[in-house]
Amino acid sequence: MYDFITGRIKGGGYAIKGAWLLLRHEPSIQVQFVLAILVTIAGFYFDITATEWIMQFLAIGLVMGIEGLNTAVENIADFVHPDFHVKIGRIKDVAAGAVFFAAIIAVIIGFIIYLPYILNILE
Repeated sequence: MYDFITGRIKGGGYAIKGAWLLLRHEPSIQVQFVLAILVTIAGFYFDITATEWIMQFLAIGLVMGIEGLNTAVENIADFVHPDFHVKIGRIKDVAAGAVFFAAIIAVIIGFIIYLPYILNILE
């Protein structure tokens, strides 16, 4: 039991280290993080509902999580084959496409949440 708990604590430490490395070194994650802060501020400003908070944080987590996986795929691909290769390029494009899908869904969720609040202000 002790080994299980210490293993989970170590695993959590590795996860925090990985998140910090992403935030510190990856421009795409940095942009997503700034956007996450901005929509969080907007959530407080517009006093969004609990359900809207849940959807917003799920969207943020989805985009940032997939962005992190995309970064990992790109790093592995570059490590395995540092020179240009058509198949490596395709793998990287597919990983980037997954981020694109998540980002589009996040934008749609953002519009669904915030457009009524913005239109209400404009009335």
